[in-house]
Amino acid sequence: MTGSNELQVPGSEPEREPGVRTPTGFRYIWKQLIISKTGMFGAVLVLLVVLTAIYAPLLASHDPAAVNPLNRLKPPAWLEGGSSEYWLGTDNLGRDMWSRIVYGARVSLIVGMGAVIVSGIIGAILGLLSGFYGKWIDAVIMRVGDAFMAIPTILFMLVVMAIVGPGITTLIFVIGVTNWVSYTRVVRSEVLSIKERDYVQAARSIGAKNARLIIRHIVPNILSSFIVISGMNVGTTIIMEASLSFLGLGIKPPDVSWGGMLSDGRQYVATSWWVATFPGLAITFTVLGVIFLGDWLRDVLDPRTDTTQK
Repeated sequence: MTGSNELQVPGSEPEREPGVRTPTGFRYIWKQLIISKTGMFGAVLVLLVVLTAIYAPLLASHDPAAVNPLNRLKPPAWLEGGSSEYWLGTDNLGRDMWSRIVYGARVSLIVGMGAVIVSGIIGAILGLLSGFYGKWIDAVIMRVGDAFMAIPTILFMLVVMAIVGPGITTLIFVIGVTNWVSYTRVVRSEVLSIKERDYVQAARSIGAKNARLIIRHIVPNILSSFIVISGMNVGTTIIMEASLSFLGLGIKPPDVSWGGMLSDGRQYVATSWWVATFPGLAITFTVLGVIFLGDWLRDVLDPRTDTTQK
């Protein structure tokens, strides 16, 4: 009996098809990143944004909130009338564009990661409960999820932000609360499949409690899907933050937001294009890097995907 696969509960790994490769840790992931063009490109972009946010005080050449009307709408250094002191130019209040973009990276990453953590925790817990216990618990959670899906996300966030008021903490909470449904659906579908596997049934047959089944045998096997959807949602969250700030309901001065910079520069697009262009490019490249990295991570954590083709 001790040699039976059905009783080898401690090694609760899902059964894999013959010939299907299995990720083997950090060394395997690093090797796949090196050979993946899209993965490496996304990783480089994300790393640059992260380092920019961390070392913002060292990289910024001016106080991002300092107003200087005498240098209002000064063009980038390489254009006529530009100055090497403001190499990306200044905005309509004479504030240094480069310094504001550097500090704006901090806000985007804090809101993006914070909202993903909030929505991930809520969605994962509800998905585990829904998939594992089923019955009326599953019905209630899924119907609540359907109700959230029926409400336009941006409209819901606008209403809440208008009532509660702007701020980084509020923004993280509002975006996090509105994005839990996708986590719940993914986790639920994974749990419905995993809880019927032989090693889970074997653990149940020898008296394992529900809490142990969830923590020891189910949670480790849904981590890959959870990590992938979290990575992809960071980009979506950054866009949501920029959208709310653009509409005036997100980050408020003196905090710097790329969406707020876009809002300030929209009326100067025809005459001073750099005011809106540079924060727009910052958002584009950041989200692009997150998407590329998330797409590569999904392929690496899927044992049936050949990442050597990317």
